[in-house]
Amino acid sequence: MPNLRVMLVDDHVLMRAGIRLCLQSLPDVEVVGEAGDGHQALAMLPKLLPDVVIMDIGMPSLNGIETTVRIKAESPAVRVIICSSHSEEEKVLSALHAGADGYLLKNAPMEDLQRAVMMVAAGETFLSPNISRQLINISLRGGRATTGSQFELLTSRQREILQLVAEGKTTKEIAFFLNLSVKTVEAHRAQLMERLEIHDVAGLVRYAMRMGLVSG
Repeated sequence: MPNLRVMLVDDHVLMRAGIRLCLQSLPDVEVVGEAGDGHQALAMLPKLLPDVVIMDIGMPSLNGIETTVRIKAESPAVRVIICSSHSEEEKVLSALHAGADGYLLKNAPMEDLQRAVMMVAAGETFLSPNISRQLINISLRGGRATTGSQFELLTSRQREILQLVAEGKTTKEIAFFLNLSVKTVEAHRAQLMERLEIHDVAGLVRYAMRMGLVSG
């Protein structure tokens, strides 16, 4: 199997060094390059061909949100993890709307960074646990579930899976929690994606937050 190619984008050299050191313990993961801002990252992208980009939000010249938008427009298959010290709702949601596949807090343990890389590379979405809880609590306090016609087409099981996806659960975790097979969960998720006309997991997270979907 080829190595998983990772690019680091952060204007702090020490931060990039720490992330690189953390990833060295993962088998078959290679840090192929580093950039200090968004423009540099975009220029390097076609040459490095990374599978995953780990990127800060607050960078000079071109911030991580706008860089994510451009990466997704130019190379949709590249997975993006925002790594930030900011946990405010607006920044998290901005990152997700930009197309980020993960949002990791910089004070997270090393294991979270490693898990985030492997999850997004496998097509999942990763949110730091504190972020997931915060977004769900915001929905509980003030989110309004506006049931549009597309949402009403979903079955109860599909809405349940949609919420678990929004909480950052992997397909295997959802299958275990609901006592279903992985193939059954994948089938439900494919059907709800088709009915909502959403074609990636990050899109499902954004939709669930917008709808104010919470546990029953």
